[in-house]
Amino acid sequence: MLEAELLAKSYPTPTTPLAVLADISLTVQPGERLVVMGPSGSGKSTLLAILGGLEPPTSGRVRLDGRDPYQLSASGRAEFRNQQVGFVFQEHHLLESCTAVDNVLLPAIAAGRVPDALVERARDLLQRVGLGDRQRHLPAELSGGERQRVAVARAAMLSPRLILADEPTGQLDSRTAAGVVDLLADLVDEGGGMLVVVTHDATVAQQLADGRQGRRLELVDGRLVS
Repeated sequence: MLEAELLAKSYPTPTTPLAVLADISLTVQPGERLVVMGPSGSGKSTLLAILGGLEPPTSGRVRLDGRDPYQLSASGRAEFRNQQVGFVFQEHHLLESCTAVDNVLLPAIAAGRVPDALVERARDLLQRVGLGDRQRHLPAELSGGERQRVAVARAAMLSPRLILADEPTGQLDSRTAAGVVDLLADLVDEGGGMLVVVTHDATVAQQLADGRQGRRLELVDGRLVS
């Protein structure tokens, strides 16, 4: 289970601190899909970074299956992110010198273990995002949408407990976007994990939030509302 309690985030300025998030509390159960909507600049990306152990909150607490990543050492937190959290960023952040399949395998490489079963999983994930015939291509040989689909596959590589996606369909056409959203939902269903997606796309929000396991919240003035 993902738990956030009274999260707040502010940044220093020459005058008064700039408050981005305030009193954010939420719970995400295994198998659940949470969509957070809000306009650009509302703090959605900051919230994901805090939930995923990338950026500490100014105050408040985060726990994933009872563990607070901000109570770990820097190396412990890096291992926690690698093993427990899959990220899909607005930008794909692929390594330009690595092929598509090698980019998908990066979490396994970072963990120091790449058995044949994980290589097959990487190939299967690329097949499922429609890139089965592009596995040996470099990022420069892929379109923007194809790169983002590689990033989605990479996020799912180690079957993390939590997948965090920041505008994951921003560079995709509507048909491909629907397929990627379905894949994210399927991966969560299969592994019993959790999915948190931030977006301003109402179609994506409806696709994920519909059904018993879906929920939608809005980020307004740094606070979550239902």
